[in-house]
Amino acid sequence: MIRKIHYFSGLTISVFVALHLCNHVWSIAGAEQHIELMNTLRLLYRNPLVEILLLTAVFVQILSGINLWRRTRKTMTKDFEKLHIYTGLYLAFFLFIHVSAVLGGRFYLKLDTNFYFGVAGLNTFPTNLFFIPYYSFAILAFFGHVASIHSKKMKRSLLGLTPRQQSIFILIVGFFLTILILYGLTNKFNGVIIPPAYKVLTGK
Repeated sequence: MIRKIHYFSGLTISVFVALHLCNHVWSIAGAEQHIELMNTLRLLYRNPLVEILLLTAVFVQILSGINLWRRTRKTMTKDFEKLHIYTGLYLAFFLFIHVSAVLGGRFYLKLDTNFYFGVAGLNTFPTNLFFIPYYSFAILAFFGHVASIHSKKMKRSLLGLTPRQQSIFILIVGFFLTILILYGLTNKFNGVIIPPAYKVLTGK
């Protein structure tokens, strides 16, 4: 039962994550374009009912994931099984911190948690020493988790690729997407200037 709950909460979160990552890829076009697309997507996920559903799914995903890890950590021996565990643990850590930060930014700091909220730490030294790997590992962990699930559930070849090769392809896509997103979100490449209101996030 708990596996099914974890699976469906994961699917719910994955829909949002896919939209969120597409939004971040769009940052290559510039901060204004990123915010414009985010405002459009917010019509969906900032709907109170959808937002409550997403927050509930995150809460359920974290708790059920930790429970499943405690049950299976000693029996997982294959590489993709181990990847499933390690990426799931990192995602649980990331989701807890990230969602808490966004809610804190909205309701305590009274900030619009838009593009600048997300990139303030990425574009300021020394906080970027934490946030660059923090966000990078999150994207890689998401694709790693998807790849490990795909490896387990996929039973046939597709486009000449075995299930294992398909999962490796998913990992490769995740790696290049991570680079692409960081390219768009950092001022080293994109000329991002952090507005004064958001500098409270980095102590500058």
